[in-house]
Amino acid sequence: MRNAKPLPGSLVQRYHGWRATTFAENASWYRRLATEGQRPRTMVISCCDSRVHVTSIFGAEQGEFFIHRNIANLVPPYESDGARHGTSAAIEYAVTALRVSQIMILGHSLCGGVQGCEAMCSGHAPELESPDSFVGRWMDLLRPGWEKVRGIEDADERREALEKEAVLTSLDNLMTFPFVAAAVEAGDLALHGLWNDITQGGLEIYDASADRFVAL
Repeated sequence: MRNAKPLPGSLVQRYHGWRATTFAENASWYRRLATEGQRPRTMVISCCDSRVHVTSIFGAEQGEFFIHRNIANLVPPYESDGARHGTSAAIEYAVTALRVSQIMILGHSLCGGVQGCEAMCSGHAPELESPDSFVGRWMDLLRPGWEKVRGIEDADERREALEKEAVLTSLDNLMTFPFVAAAVEAGDLALHGLWNDITQGGLEIYDASADRFVAL
């Protein structure tokens, strides 16, 4: 027998409440999404952190965003090695099948994954150095970013800089995907780098011409 248990009663109650209110009030829209399929124009790659609520930040409805979440909103470089690549598969589907017109990388403040990378790279998290650590090997993607910011003396400034390096790393790695690069060069796809201050509700966007993040 598979190890799966019934949902807690509180979640069941919340489901029934949603179906009786939000779903019932928008039933025709849900039916349209079901019958006509999804046509999102935007893919969002954000962190798994439960405090980052992408649809709320942008006031998005069902069907608007194609969302992929992972630890520290990282995009790995393109690799065609026959292995299983969840983030890469999501990007391929969004660009080649859904033909989204923009991809947003959304980083955020107080990111636990980024904090783990900082601890690992500074020698304070030996458990993440283990070859068996999925988190550690994933955060290896951000090691070059750590080398860029490690000299910042203020701890909060250093961590924020590393969070933004995670966004920039993902933007750079996106362009290693041939189908992403082709779509960008053809003018069919735009890439955006964003950083959300979850304490203040702020949102900053990377300005490539100035090579810095600016507040919206």
